[in-house]
Formats: sequence, C-alpha cells, structure tokens
Amino acid sequence: MTWLITGGAGYIGAHVVRAMTDAGERAVVYDDLSSGIAKRVPQGVPLVTGSTLDADLVARALAEHEVTGVVHLAAKKQVGESVEQPLRYYHENMEGLRVLLSAVTEAGVRSFVFSSSAAVYGMPDVDLVTEETPCLPMSPYGETKLAGEWLVRATGRAHGLSTASLRYFNVAGAASPELADTGVYNLVPMVFEKLTDGAAPRIFGADYATPDGTCVRDYIHVADLAEAHVVTARKLAATAPGTDLTLNIGRGEGVSVREMADLINDVTGYDTAAEVTARRPGDPARVVASADRAARELGWSAKRDVRDMVTSAWAGWVRLHPEAARTR
Repeated sequence: MTWLITGGAGYIGAHVVRAMTDAGERAVVYDDLSSGIAKRVPQGVPLVTGSTLDADLVARALAEHEVTGVVHLAAKKQVGESVEQPLRYYHENMEGLRVLLSAVTEAGVRSFVFSSSAAVYGMPDVDLVTEETPCLPMSPYGETKLAGEWLVRATGRAHGLSTASLRYFNVAGAASPELADTGVYNLVPMVFEKLTDGAAPRIFGADYATPDGTCVRDYIHVADLAEAHVVTARKLAATAPGTDLTLNIGRGEGVSVREMADLINDVTGYDTAAEVTARRPGDPARVVASADRAARELGWSAKRDVRDMVTSAWAGWVRLHPEAARTR
C-alpha cells in the first residue's frame, strides 16, 4: 500500500513516516510546513507541500502517487491558542478534514487513520480513562478532535471507508535527536527551557488529590505512538470496508508533574528545584489511559518507559541548544 501522511514533516508525523517506511510501507508526505520541517522527511519519500484546504492539490497528490490509505495528522493543536482563535481552529481542523475526506472518497481510498487526542475527554473524574468515558472537551482544539472523529466515522459508514481514531495521551521523546520536538508547548520541553535559561521549572498547583499533590498524566513515547500507527494502518488494510476503531494510545501508567521534574533533573545533570505556583484553570488532577482496547484490537502496547522519553528528548534538545549540556 501507499500511505499519504498529512503533517508528515511535523514532530509526530516524521516519526510515523519513519516507522511506516522502516516497516516496508510506501509513504508520501503532505505538509504545509507551517510547523513541519522538510529535512525530517526521509530521502526517497515524496513531499507534497500544501494545505489540506487545497482540494485540487489534495486530489492530485492522491492520484499521482496512487494512494491507497491516509494517515491524517495535519492540524492546529495548541489548546490555549484555540481558545483565542476558535474560528481559525474550526476552519483549519474541520474544513481541512472535510476537504481531505471528500478527496479520499472520490479517489476510492479505503483506509483512513485519524490523529485524535485525549483532549476529547476534558476533565474525566476516573482512575483510568477508557474509550467509553464521556467526552466533554474543554477547548476548541478538543472540540475539533471530537467532531473530527464523528465526521471520519460517518464518512466511513457512508462510503465503505475503514477508519480509526487514535486518541493520543501525552507524547514525549524522540526516536533520534534530529526528529525531536522543536516546540515548547508540553511539560518536558518546557522544563528543559527553564533549566537552560537558569530558571526554576514551574509546577502549577501542588494541592491536588494525588499522592504528591501534583497533577498525574500518562506519557507515551513518540516512537511507540508511531508504531501504533503502523499496526493500525495494517489492520485497517486487512479488514472489511466500513470497519471503525477508536483507541486510546497511552501506557496506562500515571506520572506526576513533580516526579517528571525530578526525573528530568536526574537525566540532565541539573539540580534545580521546581517552583510551585497557582493551579491553572481547567487542569484535571489525573488523566491516565486504559490501553486495554489497543492491546486487544492491535496486539500493540508501549515498550519504552518515561526515562527513555526524557533521555531521548534531552538529546534532541541539546542538539538544538548545545549550551544546555552539563557535565556531571
């Protein structure tokens, strides 16, 4: 099969492309390079530069490369920005998805993997979040992911498209330093940035009903996440038309913010105590996935632990910020 991977020059997308090609699948990257980096695309993998809003370009890419499956990762994804710019997020995420699905059905593509998010759940008050946990997203970003799942599922039913929506939990790490996340939007790079600047990392609230008072999250190594895409894509390709899967992609283990900050100090050689500040509005105390369905449906489970995530992410950070390196 040939897989069109939208957003394939991004942090997660580049890992998916590498995992797909390493597994012997043919890949084509489609990316507008607004946040993606062309150098992440492996040699020999075609790169189509453009937006999913460009219906003609999408249709040409599908036809010219004889695409038989799509992995759709391209989207705007910053929660805070989505609150400030809801019209932009709905336009780019939802209309871009609609345009892509329309082209996919016209081209006769039969498999579609959608990048969703744990943001669809909002603030679940449960020990483990299952795929049946009610979805109550708290941002326009989360809303577009949930509505995107609905649109993907409905299109699959109407057109015999086999679909899967993968709900990512907190993604970290890197398969190799050059593929590391260059953004500073998530906990791990945010702590790295503070340490590099000689400042104390911040913990937003230490009075939650958790073992150490700080928020607990489920972290998944980006290489494990990429491998989940490979097995999902292959499962869809081998199943009957109209198959639909909704799966959490996490480790099923919680790590607190304080534990993560301490681990980062240990891995990096720093010894900078975190500063506790006020809670951020909307932060749930605990969000940890049940990954049982993914194990059952895909035979997949995460292999890498949190230390692997931090160590590999740090190698990527130091590659871009050599001044951050410390000798013990």
